[in-house]
Amino acid sequence: MKAIVVEGQFGVENLRVVERDEPRVGPGQVSVQMRAVSLNYRDLLMIRGHYNPRQPLPLIPCSDGVGEVVEVGQGVERVSVGDRVAPIFAQGWMSGAPDRAALRTTLGGPLDGVLCERRVLDAEGVVKVPAHLSDEEAACLPCAAVTAWSALVELGGISPGQVVLVQGTGGVSIFALQIARAAGARVIVTSSSDEKLARAMMMGASAGINYASEPAWGKAAADLAGGDGVDLVVEVGGAGTLEQSLKAVRPGGTIAMIGILSGGASKINIVPVLMQQIRVQGVIVGPRAAFERMNAAFELHAIKPVIDSVFEFEEAPEALARMASGGHFGKIVVRLGRG
Repeated sequence: MKAIVVEGQFGVENLRVVERDEPRVGPGQVSVQMRAVSLNYRDLLMIRGHYNPRQPLPLIPCSDGVGEVVEVGQGVERVSVGDRVAPIFAQGWMSGAPDRAALRTTLGGPLDGVLCERRVLDAEGVVKVPAHLSDEEAACLPCAAVTAWSALVELGGISPGQVVLVQGTGGVSIFALQIARAAGARVIVTSSSDEKLARAMMMGASAGINYASEPAWGKAAADLAGGDGVDLVVEVGGAGTLEQSLKAVRPGGTIAMIGILSGGASKINIVPVLMQQIRVQGVIVGPRAAFERMNAAFELHAIKPVIDSVFEFEEAPEALARMASGGHFGKIVVRLGRG
């Protein structure tokens, strides 16, 4: 089978297409013929060596994808040959809160990922995907969609009439917009692009803020929410945007910490967190049970991922360059052959 690996040393320039033996299926396992893979910013950081500099190489990158079950091992009952499935991000995390052991089972580092033609996985670590989604759409679910779902529903408890602030128009943020609207919440979106803000408004956002022309976007968001602040912030920027998020959120509200696009370290005044009883909630995707609950909601509301662009298997470096440019709206997908 063909696989794309980063080998020798970190860097997108060190990605190689290699031939590997077909993996064998053991008891309790399934073999999945991969059909499509979607990219997350974590994948780019992992390939560059920024996420975990001690990650052993070679590594098959990427955690998110969809494929068809082509073989099942002894004792497998959850799925059958012919089922379309997606792997869960942390292969050992089935329900409840994570533990350290579960967080060491993440695909695309430290475990090999899914940027390959065939992947053998534990049958407990895959989920059937909604029938109304194409392969390219279903490939977008495991990290970005489940992260947004966890932030808003599983951990955030968002309810109708509340106001959510989402940062940017990447995968997690667009999923958060869709999920929040399905839950009856109002959504405010930030971006440096008026064109992207217009697209977000067409998807149901009630307001948009261009943070390039409005650097005090935190106060602007609070004003748009009625003056007291938004109920929940989907914080994908990290340390560089947290100060404004603290100004945007209402007393007693929640900041869902998801990404580090603007950095992971900064001097932040934490007094508002204490004095306004703000909850800063870390979000690391979610367990299999959350993925399955989300799929039920996506089926009910006919939610479809927004895809920015689709690349072929050998074009994975170009897909990663698109991710690095920050110009995308929604998800970037790599399509695999149907051999």
